[in-house]
Amino acid sequence: MQNWDLEVDVAVIGSGGAAFAAALLAQDNGAKTAILERTDKVGGTTSVSGGALWVPMNHHMKELDIPDSREEALVYCKKCTDGRAADIMVETFVDTGSEVVAYVEKNTPVRFGPMTMSDYHPEYEGAKPGGRSIEPQPWNINELGEWKEKVRPNALPFMCAVTCEELWGDYKVNIKPSNLPMDLIMSRMDEGLVVQGNALIGGLLKTALERNIEILLETRAVQLVVENSCVIGVRAEKDGKDYFVKANGGVVLACGGFEWNDKLKSTYLPGVLTHPNSPPFNEGDAVIMAAEVGAELANMHETWNMPSTSIPGEEYEGRPYSQLCIAERACPHCIMVNRRGKRFANEAANYNDLGKAFTHFDENEGGCRNLPAWSVLDSQYREKYSMLTISPGDMEPEWFIKDDTLEGLAAKIGVDSEGLAETVERFNRFVKMGKDPDFGCGDSAYDRFVGDPTALHPNLGSIEKPPFYAVQIHPGSLGTKGGPRTDKDGQVLDVRGNVTPGLYAAGNASASVAGASYYGGGATIGLGMVFGYRAGIHAANAVKDRK
Repeated sequence: MQNWDLEVDVAVIGSGGAAFAAALLAQDNGAKTAILERTDKVGGTTSVSGGALWVPMNHHMKELDIPDSREEALVYCKKCTDGRAADIMVETFVDTGSEVVAYVEKNTPVRFGPMTMSDYHPEYEGAKPGGRSIEPQPWNINELGEWKEKVRPNALPFMCAVTCEELWGDYKVNIKPSNLPMDLIMSRMDEGLVVQGNALIGGLLKTALERNIEILLETRAVQLVVENSCVIGVRAEKDGKDYFVKANGGVVLACGGFEWNDKLKSTYLPGVLTHPNSPPFNEGDAVIMAAEVGAELANMHETWNMPSTSIPGEEYEGRPYSQLCIAERACPHCIMVNRRGKRFANEAANYNDLGKAFTHFDENEGGCRNLPAWSVLDSQYREKYSMLTISPGDMEPEWFIKDDTLEGLAAKIGVDSEGLAETVERFNRFVKMGKDPDFGCGDSAYDRFVGDPTALHPNLGSIEKPPFYAVQIHPGSLGTKGGPRTDKDGQVLDVRGNVTPGLYAAGNASASVAGASYYGGGATIGLGMVFGYRAGIHAANAVKDRK
């Protein structure tokens, strides 16, 4: 007979948005709940993110006078998923999302505000120009007391001192001191105000502590405990020893994806993923545990793609730090090319879809046709926008790659010089036309949103003024989006489509309901919290049924 170190009704693995949604709803529905987090910090990937949720029909859309309907949301979402997610799952997400937002604002200190960012495919039927993405408002982290030191910090702390909406026009184009509202930032830092993912996680954590949900840090779940084909608990590792937790209602896997697990990546992903943007602890624990008990794994070839850059020597949690790449590909006076010196995609496309271009296989030479990829920029860009963390007018570091000629730049980055020269000449003709007939850069409202709204064209600008610069663009990811397939209540299904009693999954620890797509800013957290919410309710009811 197993000796248990802790007995609860529901054990939640992970501490991001999906995990807290599951834990809070389980506890609120009468189930004694515990959270197991493998690191010494709370929040996971959610904490280092923008903290936004993408939720159709949320009540904040009225603040922007943007109407929405179930029919429009379903048409849009189903177009995005292209049949790669079951209709019932998409419908459940659309029908539950606004309920989750209302619950969070009623029962936690988290408050949301609408964002003017459009859906990622604004030209699709049912899309909206804004409002479906909502973000947490500033929150005072001092309310957590000693627990405030346990919230996972953002790798760019100054970005957490001002909301995306207040900074959005400059954030997407050019982060530099002269553009930042420094008085606001400093006053918020002095007060202890945080935003983005820290605000969301901080508010959820405060509520969990008030609900007496036990939170076990540095406790890594490694194996599910099964009895009579039902998951009844989990074996974890704590302080170098086994730590067994019994869960009478079930175990909820909400501990992230597998973007830091080289074996799983090479097994499932269609191309290389070299620069994950998440904390380096998402090693597929949920995938491995679920597979061991017969779960069906689905959507394993998909990630939340993010073209990324890096600065030599920069680290986060002892691993190379990867930055999101926006301005260096979407603003005027830059293009993205492959080793042949050729453009290969719409540089300003939403990051998830653009990332797919990195996986194109070269049928003649093998490997990924478009890697390595480079952003090529000229001095007009350098005078107006930031390159990585270097602002216009800043002293240029030694690691900058530049040359007075395109030919010299091509030699330094290993790109075909003739191909690059031809590409730049062709692109400059498009700039004069004000349209990109090759890849449609700037055609979408989303493209123009992430460009420079003050420029003659938000995305297109000539490349002609030396010196010329290059920034390598890497295949990054906000997280993988494959894992155990679930039903509408987050219950994990086996390979025959049967429910695995006592086992649930949500967030990046499950097969995403977005399929290959990305509905809009905050879809990762929105989906995770919706199905975490439903899993928590179902697991709590399972305890009652067994009694």
